Amino acid sequence: MTGRVLRRLLGLRLLAGLAVGAIALTACGSVDDAAEGPAAADEGALQIVTTVSPITSIVANVAGPGVEITGLVPEGVNSHTFEPPPSAARVLADADVVFINGLGLEDPTEALARANLDDGAEIVKLGDEILPEEAWIFDFSFPEEGGRPNPHLWTNPPMVKAYAQVVRDTLVEHDPDDEAAYSANFEAFSARIDALDEAMQAATDTIPEADRTLLTYHDAYAYFAEHYGWTVVGAIQPSDFDEPSPREVADLIEQVRDRDVPVIFGSEVFPSPVLEQISAESGARYVDDLRDDDLPGEPGDAQHSWMGLLRLNYVTIVEAFGGDASALATLDVSDVVDDGATYPQ
Repeated sequence: MTGRVLRRLLGLRLLAGLAVGAIALTACGSVDDAAEGPAAADEGALQIVTTVSPITSIVANVAGPGVEITGLVPEGVNSHTFEPPPSAARVLADADVVFINGLGLEDPTEALARANLDDGAEIVKLGDEILPEEAWIFDFSFPEEGGRPNPHLWTNPPMVKAYAQVVRDTLVEHDPDDEAAYSANFEAFSARIDALDEAMQAATDTIPEADRTLLTYHDAYAYFAEHYGWTVVGAIQPSDFDEPSPREVADLIEQVRDRDVPVIFGSEVFPSPVLEQISAESGARYVDDLRDDDLPGEPGDAQHSWMGLLRLNYVTIVEAFGGDASALATLDVSDVVDDGATYPQ
């Protein structure tokens, strides 16, 4: 495309004053590798850029292998504090569409994209597209005075189905010749989402309503809890994504005791010694196996998918509460099409 070639000749516009911290430096090599893209994509294939791995997986299931998809946020990295390296500008400059979660999750990446996107390319903020402002949830790590709602919509299957529909419609706008393929992929993915939703509800029903109390380190389950009838009693990580203060830890310990919370859940992405302290002093069991946006397995594995992520997390939660997760055990969580997306590691 002429605009992109011209931009490469003139040099990419970079954001003035872009801060590149330690996380960005670590990710730099991954994004450079990702910029080459999968070899299977045709030269004229639609170029898609995504952010966190659950979004990448959702988009890949609708787009199929004929689209080149490049994720920017390395798996296992704190997506709330991720700063894209300058090398990501090259990837974004080639994009036809940039799919992000939105709701304030990826502001630095969105800003870099706006500075480098070609004419005719667009940024699609999936969360903003499907969730009206009156349905935003502000809570422990995302207080209303901060102005940014909880962005973790991908823990709620019906919301992901809405994401997938936006993805389908956007792809058709940019590539109407392949509408039939995108629609078929969407229908197949929607059926998988419905099956996952039904299995998660069946597993939920094996836990008494009074026991459905969640205390997690990272505040990622607000929309999940609202859908399945859980109560999120707190989140350990404060709104600045740092460790809680001693006063906050003491308050959490008291809250766990008062609510008789049986289990507290940690995060593989956010390991914290505070959780062991809260567990020891409150008597609650500590389970540290939850993942936030780090897909299980490795790229190419059957369980390395958004569905695999939700199944892993919910089996962990249900079994920790003594419930029956067998409805999830036999669920097919593989992608409905070959996932050729690039997932930075």
